[in-house]
Amino acid sequence: MKIALIGFGTVGQELGKILLNRRDKLKKEFNYQPQIVAIGDSQGTINNPNGIDIKKALKTKEEKGSIVHGNWNKGMDVDYDVLVECTPTNIKDGEPGLTNIKTALKQGKDVVTSNKGPLALEWEQLMKTAKQNNAALKFEACVGGAMPIINLANEVLAGNQIKSIRGILNGTCNYILTRMTAEGLPYNHVLSEAQDLGIAETDPTYDVEGIDTALKVVIIANSVMNLNKTYDDVKLEGITGITPEALELAKKDNKEIKLIGEINNNQLQVAPKMVSKDHPIAVNGTLNVASVKADLAGEITVTGKGAGGKETASSILSDLVSIWRNNKH
Repeated sequence: MKIALIGFGTVGQELGKILLNRRDKLKKEFNYQPQIVAIGDSQGTINNPNGIDIKKALKTKEEKGSIVHGNWNKGMDVDYDVLVECTPTNIKDGEPGLTNIKTALKQGKDVVTSNKGPLALEWEQLMKTAKQNNAALKFEACVGGAMPIINLANEVLAGNQIKSIRGILNGTCNYILTRMTAEGLPYNHVLSEAQDLGIAETDPTYDVEGIDTALKVVIIANSVMNLNKTYDDVKLEGITGITPEALELAKKDNKEIKLIGEINNNQLQVAPKMVSKDHPIAVNGTLNVASVKADLAGEITVTGKGAGGKETASSILSDLVSIWRNNKH
């Protein structure tokens, strides 16, 4: 399998390390021997039709800040089987990921992505393009990092009717609310702490306003429940208005306030809600959790690390191996 890896930030580099370090294991267990033949970052793209030296590429990125420095073939003029698209999410127009994914699918290339924007904005068109060109489009890494919610619902629970899904899908918000609850601290204090620890971005808007959770809810709704929703269909409220007093009142009822993303009766919602401390969904820290209600299997809850380069790259690897197992390349 020849891979074009576009987006060589935290996730892209972690994927490179995994493919490098797990080479023997992947070959032994799956007879899977992927080659990265193109790598792109914000400054350009390099290629080698015989496979890029991943160790050298990682070192170049670390020392020079961009993959384009050094003696490489430049550009995307190389044949590949699968595009791995890891550029940052852009909720305004989905670019550059949207164009990258569309271009690959139109050429009949399979795509694995961790980029939520294109899927939340143009789900129907992307699925149609993939189908028309007999290409796979896989995206487990977009939702919940290493928490396999999409594969759980679509594969493990195959044949069930999924009635509803709700969960905590943003580790930053969950960390902030957990700390506010435990210590009685105000929102701005804990946000600053989270930024110092690298848990929250310098501009935390996507996380704390619920936008990141909303994008994930849209992707789950469309991929698991065939709802054809977009970001604009989500009723949205973030966590910036939550006070220590509100959290204290919840504690007196043995409850906690969590930012919950929910799909129920074809309605999509992201909002702070009270949940019982004893419910499996009441996880703390940066953990993510999702509870799936199915007509045959009942309620199933899965928990896992919802972010992080290694965890997200793990989901990408799972999708790559899935494509490989389907004998596409």
